[in-house]
Amino acid sequence: MHMLAFDAMSLILPDLGLLFWTTVIFLLFWFLMGKFAFTPIVTAIKDREKSIDDALSAADKAKSEMMQLQSDNAALLKEAKEESAKILKEAKDVKESVIADAHNKAKEEAAKIIAAAKVEIEAQKKAALAEVKNEVSKLSLDIAQKVLGRELETAKDQQSYINTLVDKLN
Repeated sequence: MHMLAFDAMSLILPDLGLLFWTTVIFLLFWFLMGKFAFTPIVTAIKDREKSIDDALSAADKAKSEMMQLQSDNAALLKEAKEESAKILKEAKDVKESVIADAHNKAKEEAAKIIAAAKVEIEAQKKAALAEVKNEVSKLSLDIAQKVLGRELETAKDQQSYINTLVDKLN
């Protein structure tokens, strides 16, 4: 039986052929890895890094747009509040104006009604005075007729009697 003998030194000090082929295989391995593995891996890493940078810049852009939208919303809310306050003030002014106009019109109408009532009262007063004068003159005439003892039947008789009385006075 033949046994292979291992020399302990052969592991520590490899021979030249083993060293050559190990170096060639190692270099060939690194060449193939560089050509087929490292280049695509580096490209994938760079693409990944670029996509992360793009995502970060998009997130920053979205954040700035969100802040701008919040600012715009705050400005719009403030403008809407100011506009509603303005509309409420205008409505209050219009209400007060309408109330004042109605109050003034009511005063004018009351003044017109009072003036019309005064005119009506004055007219009725004059009519009543005229009626009283007529009644007084009728009563006076009736009394005068009774005092005289005769009745003057026509206007001509009355006129002639008045003329005679006036002549007597003169």
